[in-house]
Amino acid sequence: MTEKATSEAPACGLEETTSESAHVPLTEPFGDTAAPQAPGGEQAPGGQQASDPQESAPQPPDPAASAAPAGPAATDPALPREDVPSAPLLLAVEDVSDSSVTVSWEPPERLGRLGLQGYVLELRREGEAPKIRVPRHLRQTYIRQVGESINLQIPFQGNPKPQALWTHNGHALDSQRVSVRTGDQDSILFIRSAQRSDSGCYELTVQLKGLEAKAAINILVIEKPGPPRSIRLLDVWNCNATLEWTPPQDTGNTELLGYTVQKADKKTGQWFTVLERCHPTSCTVSDLIVGNSYSFRVFSENLCGLSASAAVTKELAHIVKTDIVAKPKSFVERDFSEAPSFTQPLADHTSTPGYSTQLSCSVRASPKPKIIWMKNKMDIQGDPKYRALSEQGVCTLEIRKPSPFDSGVYTCKAINVLGEASVDCRLEVKASATH
Repeated sequence: MTEKATSEAPACGLEETTSESAHVPLTEPFGDTAAPQAPGGEQAPGGQQASDPQESAPQPPDPAASAAPAGPAATDPALPREDVPSAPLLLAVEDVSDSSVTVSWEPPERLGRLGLQGYVLELRREGEAPKIRVPRHLRQTYIRQVGESINLQIPFQGNPKPQALWTHNGHALDSQRVSVRTGDQDSILFIRSAQRSDSGCYELTVQLKGLEAKAAINILVIEKPGPPRSIRLLDVWNCNATLEWTPPQDTGNTELLGYTVQKADKKTGQWFTVLERCHPTSCTVSDLIVGNSYSFRVFSENLCGLSASAAVTKELAHIVKTDIVAKPKSFVERDFSEAPSFTQPLADHTSTPGYSTQLSCSVRASPKPKIIWMKNKMDIQGDPKYRALSEQGVCTLEIRKPSPFDSGVYTCKAINVLGEASVDCRLEVKASATH
């Protein structure tokens, strides 16, 4: 006697019947990708696939597509053959409505040592429009260096398997340089060693029953730039040097990030970086050492790094010490010539006999005047009793141990080429009192 079981879920439990069926709502989303093959190798008609949860897990679908619900055995390790049941028999569609489909099948011939735990029912939609899922890192320009490999794996959806076609800048691919492998769920474009000519727009077209989907991937293959074409030393002043250069002829198939400027002292020959990623094509290098001579070189730089060589200045920049030249101001020399004049006259003096006495006055004259001392208008020069001194314009007459006889009028006279002047004073030597 045969009994029939019907279920609304994609998986149903084991029943003691010889025939089983499942009722699947058509509105339930079971995924958009092709269903994986069952371990027994049988695929349900119309895209339905039945498998046991204890069998080896099916091949996982592309991550871009949503898969049908799987049983707990999807994560279990593979079991020995005697433990795995065979595929269900006589899978058939019994009824189809606007929102559901009813399918039935017979239990498998081999139940396995552990017996059946249930069935897994999978759904695959037929005749859908194809879809392409471009990975996130390929949605912007994909940059590679010359010599690196290019490996693009682009997932797509479509049932049955759609046709995939690649083009490069609107033309067919060069089969000698580019290889393409298209599977059920993706298409892989591979270039072993990229060249700059491989840059451009690669378009993938997926076609299915008159419907198609397109995706464009922009690839840029770059390399290091060439060096600046020329460099000149424009000017050297104080501790500064001004340089100017010409942009490189080859930028490496991408824009430049700037220039790196280096200097080298002639004595040591070691290069030191003074500027990095300088955008203008000229610069001024400062803080150079006085007495040294310098060479300069400039590298170009892009995303791949600095250029393999640099532009080097042919002449040296000599940093010399600036000579200081004194420029005296012109002036009229002043004439200091002056006739003698006394700034301090002689003063009357009273002295005691036997005690030396000094008479002093000060005179100013240019040129230096001749000094003459007189007593009572008589020249006393050469008399050993008197000693005349003249220093820094101060004139002094020393009278040694005067006596009353030395009293009188003393005169100091100054004479030079411009004239003469004189001053007088009275000296009184008092005699000692007698008893």
